[in-house]
Amino acid sequence: MLEELDIRNLGPIHEATITPAPGMTAITGETGAGKSMLLSALSLISGGPADAGRVTTGADEAWTQGIFAVADDAAAAGVAHEAGVDVEDGELFLARTVKAAGRSRAVLGGKSVPKSVLANVASALVTIHGQAEQLNIASASRQREFLDHASDDGKQLEAYHAAWRALRDMDDRLERLRSQESSARQRADYLRESVGRINEVDPHPGEDEDLKVKRDRIENAADIAEGVSHALAALDASQLEFDASTESTGASDLLLQAAQALRGIHAAGEFQELADRLESLNAELQDVVFALSKHLDEDFGDADLDALNARIHELSELTRRWGPTLADVLEWRDKASFEIEDLDASPEKIAELEAERDGLYRKAVAAADELSEARSKAAATLAGKVTAELESLAMPGASLEIRVTRRSGESEGALDANGGDDIAFLFTPYEGAAQLPMGKSASGGELSRLMLALELSAADMHAGESSQNKQDAESGMTFIFDEVDAGVGGKAAVELGRRLARLACTSQVIVVTHLAQVASWADSQFVVTKIPPDADDDAVGVITTVQQVQDDARIREVARMLSGSESEASLDHARELLADSRLNAGE
Repeated sequence: MLEELDIRNLGPIHEATITPAPGMTAITGETGAGKSMLLSALSLISGGPADAGRVTTGADEAWTQGIFAVADDAAAAGVAHEAGVDVEDGELFLARTVKAAGRSRAVLGGKSVPKSVLANVASALVTIHGQAEQLNIASASRQREFLDHASDDGKQLEAYHAAWRALRDMDDRLERLRSQESSARQRADYLRESVGRINEVDPHPGEDEDLKVKRDRIENAADIAEGVSHALAALDASQLEFDASTESTGASDLLLQAAQALRGIHAAGEFQELADRLESLNAELQDVVFALSKHLDEDFGDADLDALNARIHELSELTRRWGPTLADVLEWRDKASFEIEDLDASPEKIAELEAERDGLYRKAVAAADELSEARSKAAATLAGKVTAELESLAMPGASLEIRVTRRSGESEGALDANGGDDIAFLFTPYEGAAQLPMGKSASGGELSRLMLALELSAADMHAGESSQNKQDAESGMTFIFDEVDAGVGGKAAVELGRRLARLACTSQVIVVTHLAQVASWADSQFVVTKIPPDADDDAVGVITTVQQVQDDARIREVARMLSGSESEASLDHARELLADSRLNAGE
């Protein structure tokens, strides 16, 4: 949801801040006042083209920023995370700077990013239905995405994607096997020889380091024996065999003597505590003595040293060629064993994989059939809802057909990454008109209303998944509608406003309109005013302001939209219109 839109030096707008409502927001103003600049700002932060000619005359740059409320698990948060930007405090900042010299800079969460990254994030946050942007729905891929979004085919789509990936992985493996030449066979021989050599030595992780430690002990056996003996003599002479005439007192005996001397003191004081500490030290010392005494009987022979050096040499040869560690050697051997299986591309092996591939293809076809069935059901439901909506949007006799055509045959083109269907949105603008692909058979206003009908119908199809209330809009998509009221008036305009308000129950809606019957349904309204009113946008001194209108100010703006004046009659009409523009329960 768009929480705030900030604009600086964009066309006649020197400075403006808009805080749209969670539900429906109307942007109004006289024709030519500069409402298009708001769409330009939204287009910029959505990764649209940057036009240096839109920078305010005399300014160095134009800047616009959108602050969006984004859940941590939302799609936009995932795209932003891949770009190295995380959602902070539930908000994501999208900004764009356009220099008067023509350069532009895209910023996501305070970090400069390519324009394409900004576009990817914005695509999960904002959908602009304007004169240019809405033509994207004319592409077959966008129509497929819209149908999948509207339908409840998530499980079928996921199952197909898994089957397709398994099939493509097998195709890649077979292609690799079939294209092998002599170099591949030579590599297989090298791998076999290498694996055989490693298996012959039979190394174990860390074995070389353990053997080097053992060798070091053997080579320094004399020093170890002498050092251990001297240490034991100093600590506890009873552990050594001395001449009977030799008397020696070790540290252990001395500690015990000191403890006994302290315990013989009968005066009050800390002497008993100190004696306890001495005895504790002696217990620790005895552990050291025990550990040292085990090394007295160690015996390393020359034969052991020769065997150790030979083994260490064998292991060093392995780590030199396939290391740097024995763990790396073993990992390389295991990978090489799998590679050998593929490189040994015998006819039997290829035939076995081809049979496995046939099974994977049948699974993919079955998954594509289930996905196609789900799409066909959703297409009929969605087209029916849209056609019913169009009748109330001043388009009597207009209809939409969504055609899902299952590709047939065993050719590679029968399936692709998105299934086995060709999907086409076919629109008939009025009764008796030719049915043509969507985008080629509707004017700008008609296409805007058709898109409204599509979005509203998709929201209705998801109504069972989430309750329709204003809180839902806080986590939903932001829809921008421009020219949706072109050629509409009277009762049809009221119905148009009502349907925009219905869509705003599940998504945030921002509509640029000149009809009071549409604006009256909005939860908030902003007025764009150009001063002086009749000046060109690029004229020196022209200023466009954007102000939110509430209470009496909004009544006066709606009255102006109704009759161009603020007479008592038009004011009364405006009050009545605002009072009547409320959704009833269940709508």
